[in-house]
Amino acid sequence: MIIDLQQLQEQLIAFETEHRDLDLAIDLLIQISHADDLQLRRFKKRKLQLKDQIVRLKMQLVPDIPA
Repeated sequence: MIIDLQQLQEQLIAFETEHRDLDLAIDLLIQISHADDLQLRRFKKRKLQLKDQIVRLKMQLVPDIPA
């Protein structure tokens, strides 16, 4: 299945937005003294997963340069 450039860029934007939102949520949870540690770990894990997906998408968007 070939995904076109437009779809890759839209997916990248969605992942980056979710990553940024999770970053804010994590910061807020850390500031709360009675924060849910399990929720915090889940957010951090999801944030790392998104980072990996963002890197993969960016690699797909950059054309291969012949050596």
